Amino acid sequence: MKKIVILGAGTAGTIMANRLRKTYKKQIRQGDMGVTVVDQNDNHIYQPGLLFVPFGMYQPKDIVRSRKHYLPDDVDYVQSEIQRVEASEDKVYLGDGQTLDYDVLIVATGAQLVPEETEGLLGEGWRDKVFDFYTMEGATALSEKMANFKEGKLVVNFVDLPIKCPVAPLEFIFLADSFFRRRGVREKIELTLVTSLDHCFTRPVAAKEFGSVLDDKGIHLVTDFATGSVDGAAGKLTSWDEREIEFDLLISIPLHGGASFVAASPGLGDELNFVKTHKATLQAECKENIFALGDATNVPTSKAGSVAHFQSESLIDNIVRFIDGKPLEESFDGHTNCFIETGFDKAMLIDFNYEVEPLPGTFPLAGIGPMQLLKETRLNHWGKLMFKWIYWNMLLRGRDLPMVSSQMSMKGKRQPVTSDDTAKAA
Repeated sequence: MKKIVILGAGTAGTIMANRLRKTYKKQIRQGDMGVTVVDQNDNHIYQPGLLFVPFGMYQPKDIVRSRKHYLPDDVDYVQSEIQRVEASEDKVYLGDGQTLDYDVLIVATGAQLVPEETEGLLGEGWRDKVFDFYTMEGATALSEKMANFKEGKLVVNFVDLPIKCPVAPLEFIFLADSFFRRRGVREKIELTLVTSLDHCFTRPVAAKEFGSVLDDKGIHLVTDFATGSVDGAAGKLTSWDEREIEFDLLISIPLHGGASFVAASPGLGDELNFVKTHKATLQAECKENIFALGDATNVPTSKAGSVAHFQSESLIDNIVRFIDGKPLEESFDGHTNCFIETGFDKAMLIDFNYEVEPLPGTFPLAGIGPMQLLKETRLNHWGKLMFKWIYWNMLLRGRDLPMVSSQMSMKGKRQPVTSDDTAKAA
């Protein structure tokens, strides 16, 4: 019997479990193949929803469901911590003493926060003046703080990339502007986005558009700020070059790393514990029968739910090819698709991949849309809210999204006119 083990029952792992079950339904029923999923608890959190908890738009109960509910009945679920992977033995060692043999291993254990890596971040002021919203505990605690914050300096800072959902810091500060304006206290609150990047986003066309939104909302932007330490008691954020930014409320997006077991697994991960993965085949570098997807990998694309979905379409084909003894295909192109909340019931949408940056245009149909790329619209906002239903009912179930391919399409996209183009035309 062929044994496939999936580590992680979050977005990526659940999608793969459902895709594998559909692909190998007959073999699983006949006992010729077994699929086992491992995770340490039964709480599946809709992570994009954490953004809305601090603003009272969602409650914790709105975004948590049972992991088991979204796994097929004929897929085994093991609830345990993971100790390590021994690739040379084709074994996974679990925290409860069990070992799992595998013919194919899929690592989908996501990313975790490592706030302890930043001096002072967890010190005095943590969950009083210093908060995160990437965890349920942080987002819930911040909700009460935001409701009572009426004046002062609010700073949003992500320490460094990579982070889950790289646009979330932008979304938070846009929503904060809307939240405080609706409460009539915005003129008493100074909003500042502090980033280690040279602009507010990694890709220039999108960075220009997001920068314009920041300017329109009167939000300050501090760039090239390499966070060295946090002093919650004094309300100071200090960079490695000794610049200081004062705050009354700091929203921190801490450093991220891969799952801790990766460090104990010889050859599996990089220095941040992300699985070293071929960016197009999604095969791990350490051994040919190990694959990875989602936030757990070190591939150079966004750590977002859409990426896990697009990767799964490529990976299921390569798993089949590997089991059948055929060469793998370099089919994943880095496709990423994200809504960006901008406040006042509007949002933007970006669609890009490894080679093509986010561009203006229409999505998914050329000239028709109905979504607009890199443009604030109410329809994009409703698309963001609708995504929660799509997530629970389609994406996790491993179903393809209508009119949205795993391969990014250039249809509907257009290159923006630059000042150089204008000069040449003249």
